[in-house]
Amino acid sequence: MNVYDLAERLPSIDELRNRCRALATLEFIQGSDYPYYTWYDEVAAMDNGGGDEYSIVFSDAGAFIRVFDHESAMSPYAADDHELWPGLLDGLPPEFLPFTTDPAFCDHGVLSATAVLWRRTTDDRWHAGTGISFPPPRSVHDFSPDGASLLAILCDDDLAGSYTDFAGDYHEVTIDRAAVAHVVAMHPLTAAVAHALNPDADLAELRAAGHLTD
Repeated sequence: MNVYDLAERLPSIDELRNRCRALATLEFIQGSDYPYYTWYDEVAAMDNGGGDEYSIVFSDAGAFIRVFDHESAMSPYAADDHELWPGLLDGLPPEFLPFTTDPAFCDHGVLSATAVLWRRTTDDRWHAGTGISFPPPRSVHDFSPDGASLLAILCDDDLAGSYTDFAGDYHEVTIDRAAVAHVVAMHPLTAAVAHALNPDADLAELRAAGHLTD
């Protein structure tokens, strides 16, 4: 999967926002000191702790996505000049340009990105830079030269199943898929659902964070 494949598979802005919020809520319930998925102030983020990450900014203009795969040959750090891979920002609307220089997404003034996507509220599809030439695969198992596959879970219509599998691998826990589906459907979170997801869930913390409804 590369950024062009991802652009064809991502859901609408509203649906993407819901999926991002659901993943962040599910991670919050797990109570990890290093959550994989987070949500703060209309920004969804993923950080696997190994150098790979993404950020999705939701704004009045639409949504802006930057992906960083630290092992990709398209990384700015792979080049002596530390410049972005050619074409990555070609065609980016001016309303999204401030995100490309935001210190939160940059390192030494350069956007930390191997893939970039965007969609304005008036657009009917997602966009990526035009004419990007991808490097050859690093191995026979390399199916994502730019790290676009880091967002594959957000393209999955069975997000509940995908997160249940993820939690088993990453958190090494078995969680109730029906409870995951409850959160994915954006239903109000109850204590019963929270405990089905994590018997040790801190209800006071969930309530303080605005997740719990009862």
